[in-house]
Amino acid sequence: MKAFFPYAETTGDCTVRVAVSYLADQSLPSQGRWFWAYHIRIENHGRETVQLLSRRWSIVDGRGAVSEVEGEGVVGDQPVIEPGQSYDYVSGCPLGTPTGAMQGAYVMADSEGEEFVIAVPRFPLTASMAQN
Repeated sequence: MKAFFPYAETTGDCTVRVAVSYLADQSLPSQGRWFWAYHIRIENHGRETVQLLSRRWSIVDGRGAVSEVEGEGVVGDQPVIEPGQSYDYVSGCPLGTPTGAMQGAYVMADSEGEEFVIAVPRFPLTASMAQN
């Protein structure tokens, strides 16, 4: 089955695609907890191998409170992506409101070790996605 990625952003030779799902079975609205899973695909359309070094996320809840998250790699990995290949991972985001949004950036390195930044598109976190 081919994944559907409704959000995408291209920076240079890399495209980041995102699909998001509200996880009603892991959410507890009565206790002020909503949870989403997001599936990221990073595509390398260039001629050089690239490596993801770190991530930076900006997460906004439904009240407008912003959380910044930074760290090495993604899901414990610093993937190397060959030309014409892609890397997929799935992670999650809890919020204290039924709506919000995420966006971010990855610090990448080319085969010479030169670092560059690619954008992760903004995507909504909406509890009504349970019908999807």
